[in-house]
Amino acid sequence: MIKPVAEIKVGLDFGLAVQPVGRLAIRDGVIYFQYDDNFFDAGIEISPFRLPLKRGVSELPLHPFDGLAGVFSDSLPDGWGRLLFDRMIRTFGLMPSDVSSLDRLAHVGMHGMGALVYEPDNSPEVPQDKVDLDVLAVQTEKVLEGSSEEVITELLALNGSSAGARPKALIGVDSERKNILYGAQNLDETFEHWLVKFSNSQDGPDSGAIEYVYALMAAEAGIAMPDVHLFPSQNGGSGYFAVKRFDRDGNRRIHMHTVSGLLHSNFRLPSLDYEDLLNLTATLTKDIREVEKMYRLAVFNVMAHNRDDHAKNFSFLMDETGNWKLSPAYDLTFSTGPGGEQSTMVLGEGRNVSIKHLAKLGQEAKLPQSLIDNVIEQTKYALNQWKDLSKEFDVDKRNAEVINRMITKL
Repeated sequence: MIKPVAEIKVGLDFGLAVQPVGRLAIRDGVIYFQYDDNFFDAGIEISPFRLPLKRGVSELPLHPFDGLAGVFSDSLPDGWGRLLFDRMIRTFGLMPSDVSSLDRLAHVGMHGMGALVYEPDNSPEVPQDKVDLDVLAVQTEKVLEGSSEEVITELLALNGSSAGARPKALIGVDSERKNILYGAQNLDETFEHWLVKFSNSQDGPDSGAIEYVYALMAAEAGIAMPDVHLFPSQNGGSGYFAVKRFDRDGNRRIHMHTVSGLLHSNFRLPSLDYEDLLNLTATLTKDIREVEKMYRLAVFNVMAHNRDDHAKNFSFLMDETGNWKLSPAYDLTFSTGPGGEQSTMVLGEGRNVSIKHLAKLGQEAKLPQSLIDNVIEQTKYALNQWKDLSKEFDVDKRNAEVINRMITKL
């Protein structure tokens, strides 16, 4: 049964011990937050723009994150994870609207993405059992069809607080990528923390292969990518796309914050421009190398026709000393975007972004012209590998042709 939570302790766990951050409390539907005095004195900013360090109690805005500050909202699952939680809520005879954002944070507890942890911890217990990806794929399909309740708790335990629309699971993978365990909690040293995706009703059976090829092309284009793998499928698809988690280094945890959460930008309502993202990167990291990484990502997304480049698909990582850097890239795949436009514009243009727009974007960020030219040429070279790679990894022939047409336009 879900017990309403009136107050939550927030902590930071970088893998050694939990450092108290502050307290969240709800009263009459309004959520308040207060930083812990010792954390305030330490001077580390977990969300410098929308929840800067201050003494005393802060009333958090109702919108856009259901009464939470963006940094805490980033801990909550959306899409698939929210569907699972809401389905579980209904089994108790409750409506999702009966459950507060603090109740949802308590369900994430100590086992969410990033380094933030929450007490009380009402997260489901997770066995250290082996996982069969084909069985999981069938289970997720049944849930999406609305025909299965008995596996909800198991799938929730595998989800942690991962975001996005496609079904996914947090897993542990050994070095040979043969053995797979439940991976939301700590793992022994022979396993690494990974995340695996499954198709939803809108995807074709080759969605995993498409995202895998995009990851290979992105790495070829000079983009910082986590390790990726395409696990084989016995269910008729071309495989399950999996990615090594960059919010974990062994069992050490790393604080992660999306652009959506940092700026309190509703990712469902496109409003950002890549110029904003380059400026944000410069302000937060104070490192021109990180700005260059963001620029590479902008060029790749536009040229590769990844138009689902919304504010939740960019994140920054913070270490124990409070230093920020851009996270490795994720969720790179062919997509059409809202109304056929980029979710994130380039100098005000969303539909017909040209090489000239991309070049000017780099110039506005005061990047060297030689670097701008190199990034564009390197990205073109990487994308030219689509034909061969899509064939090698069994992307549907018609899909491969459509994608090839779109990514060779510029």
